[in-house]
Amino acid sequence: MRYFVDFAYNGAAYHGSQRQPNGITVQEVMEEAFATILRQPVALTFAGRTDAGVHAEHMFAHFDVEPSVLSVQDAASRFVDRLNSLLPAAIAVSAVLPVADELHARFSALSRTYEYRITTEKDPFRQDLVTRVAPGLDFDAMNQAAQLLLGTQDFASFCKVHTDVKTTICTVTQAQWSNNVFTITADRFLRNMVRAVVGTLFEVGRGRMTIEDFRDVIANKNRCSAGQSVPAAGLYLTKITYPE
Repeated sequence: MRYFVDFAYNGAAYHGSQRQPNGITVQEVMEEAFATILRQPVALTFAGRTDAGVHAEHMFAHFDVEPSVLSVQDAASRFVDRLNSLLPAAIAVSAVLPVADELHARFSALSRTYEYRITTEKDPFRQDLVTRVAPGLDFDAMNQAAQLLLGTQDFASFCKVHTDVKTTICTVTQAQWSNNVFTITADRFLRNMVRAVVGTLFEVGRGRMTIEDFRDVIANKNRCSAGQSVPAAGLYLTKITYPE
């Protein structure tokens, strides 16, 4: 039987979402909790990958288990509470739901939404949750540039180099700044894509790059053309949509 897990995490203390050989990850911690309760190894397939320090307000994963190990009734009752009692404070499971066997946490997803959150004030209590920037960004110019991201196109300029992706083409359906938050929605995202996009938009907002320059960055399909990647602290995965 296949189950979906709906969960959230503060990524400040983790080396990303998926297992790594050189550091503790969200997947490792969660699989250990599942294995402890179900008394057998459990492999979680995440809906996507987040880098070290990136957060998720809504992430999904799926796992398969025999009905004799976990029944639908058990999953709907005490299972989530038992998981949360074992998991650290930085990871919280909100639901474990039975789904059709063919539904895949990663490949069945229709869209994903990220937010990048900034502040101009120094706040010691949110230093791992938001990125501090100098005041004076031109948000109108950044929003004009962000509109150039919409549609289906090649985003190689915003992709980390030397990755094993088969294509750098994505379809972006939303990209805008509002109240110090940048929101972007697409059918898929490349490695480091959102942080590179935001860093390049900052160049526009600081007057170092024009709207036409930003258009050229996209057309060049070269990571060296884009701006620097912004810190991970301000990045959140906020929504994933699936077929009804």
